[in-house]
Amino acid sequence: MSGLTAKRREVILDMEEFAETELLKLLKPTDKNWQPQDHLPNPESPDFLDEIAEVQKRASTLPDDHLVVLVGDMITEEALPTYMNMLNTLEGTKDKTGADATAWGKWTRMWTAEENRHGDLMNKYLYLTGKVNMKPIETTIQNLIGAGMNPKTENNPYLGFVYTSFQERATKISHGNTARFALEHGDEQLAKICGLIAADEGRHEIAYQRIIDEVMKRDPDGAVMAFADMMKKQIVMPAHLMDDGEHKARTGRDLFSDFASVADSTGTYTANDYASIMEHLIKRWDIENVAGLSGEGAAAQEYLMKQPARIRRLAEFAAAKAKKKEPVNESFSWIFGRKVTV
Repeated sequence: MSGLTAKRREVILDMEEFAETELLKLLKPTDKNWQPQDHLPNPESPDFLDEIAEVQKRASTLPDDHLVVLVGDMITEEALPTYMNMLNTLEGTKDKTGADATAWGKWTRMWTAEENRHGDLMNKYLYLTGKVNMKPIETTIQNLIGAGMNPKTENNPYLGFVYTSFQERATKISHGNTARFALEHGDEQLAKICGLIAADEGRHEIAYQRIIDEVMKRDPDGAVMAFADMMKKQIVMPAHLMDDGEHKARTGRDLFSDFASVADSTGTYTANDYASIMEHLIKRWDIENVAGLSGEGAAAQEYLMKQPARIRRLAEFAAAKAKKKEPVNESFSWIFGRKVTV
């Protein structure tokens, strides 16, 4: 499914009022939002250094595998310019001037502004723990923003908003799990931080899924085919091009793949989560009961209904295969070269 047809372009252009009345209300006014400083030591306080010592004490029991996942999640959030750029490739919804008064332009900028708080807060908090190596983390962030991403959305908003519907739910799951793990390891403040970020992702997930709800009403055939197209391509994670400039040369392994392996082994984000997200979207958009589809649309519908079970079978096979392998321990520059199992 490549570029928009004339009919589908018209569908998107006709959704400006929907974006104004339905999307923008899912964003919070700045004065109602939390800001990173609300959850960090106060540099004006006479207890500032004591507060930092408390951060470090709480973080002292965080295991290295969870630190790798936290850092990888933070780096993903910090590559925000790439995601704003991706949204501004989508035909019919892009912010053409950078300050468009359209509802779509306002949504993209204000969504970006809300998301920007996530990386800021995680970055500062992890820095204060003293348990992560900021120089290679900063190098990874710069390299990732420079490399960009290719979500295979082809400048098509149908594909782009299926991607964001999936991806926002994935980040909500990941941050929600890091919150749970932080609490289990005694860092209540980090748990609160990750929980707040997960809640934001939840609001943003709802917004993007409502866009496809609306497309489904106006063009069910196109919406179902777009969903199937993105699933056939597979949803690539936004940080899939991360590179610290040394991991591959040192280990012969891809940094993102190793990060994803640690996320899977800790239960932060797994292949079963991928299948669960797909099941959620199939149910949310009632794919099974969409009627009046073309032959191509009906084939896409049938494909989608089979995929979650297939993904779960593949996950079980991969897990069984992994159990037979010798564990591999690899060092991560992000945690001063300490090794974790990948």
